[in-house]
Amino acid sequence: VKDFFNKHSDLSLSSANSINIARLAPQVVYYFYSYIELLRRGEIIDGEKINFDVPTGNFGNIFAGYYAKAMGLPIDKLICASNKNSVLTDFFKTGKYDKNREFFKTNSPSMDILISSNLERLVYYGCNEDTNRVNELMNSLKTKGEYDFTNPFEYFMAYTTDENKTLAVMKDVYDKYNYLIDPHTAVGYEAYENLKDNLTGKTIVVSTASPFKFVETVNEVFNFQEEGLELIEKIANKVSMEVPAILSDIYNYKYDKVVWKKSDMESNLRKLIGEIDENN
Repeated sequence: VKDFFNKHSDLSLSSANSINIARLAPQVVYYFYSYIELLRRGEIIDGEKINFDVPTGNFGNIFAGYYAKAMGLPIDKLICASNKNSVLTDFFKTGKYDKNREFFKTNSPSMDILISSNLERLVYYGCNEDTNRVNELMNSLKTKGEYDFTNPFEYFMAYTTDENKTLAVMKDVYDKYNYLIDPHTAVGYEAYENLKDNLTGKTIVVSTASPFKFVETVNEVFNFQEEGLELIEKIANKVSMEVPAILSDIYNYKYDKVVWKKSDMESNLRKLIGEIDENN
């Protein structure tokens, strides 16, 4: 990768959302790196199969695992861990994708999704790259909100958990290991704990976010009374972690951003909208 960008120094990079292949492709590297790290530590021998447990909503990161397996990485099982929005879990268990269901806002919000965009890529390979068949299924999803698909990839497993269990897992992991995980990682860990008796070999639970991205949910583990940067710093001190620099910079107004407390959000937005209307 380094040699490629040295050769093509005129290229520029930008952030990409979770359906963009430019985001998905580099994630494949994580799987190879993890495997190599286990080899380096003497945890496995070369060629030994391992499992990856991935919390996912849009099916991007775990699909990178599919690519890694297709490229030859010795992966036994790929575990698709979901929150209360269990559309992916139901898909792998029943062979039916059905978005006609209640949508839940949970404490793992990046997984609050009913249409997992990257799943279409897996379906494409499951249909032997028959684009006409894929179009039929996606049109059915668009018009009926569902489609039936017999998943040929038997190495996928799936599990769903809820908000209370997510919080309990975060607290349990911290109490046992003095290690703070975010709510999305907790969804993955809960899946592993419930499926581990059906797994062979080592399993890597993919940690997908900083706990400071969801500080209010994280604080339900500690119940501190502070707010804003003071809360972030107190949690960081508690778990012996550094506050991400970008958070400190935002709260210290180094960026041209407006930072509001959650309790003031609605009133401030209404005031701002009113000022805009008056100017018009």
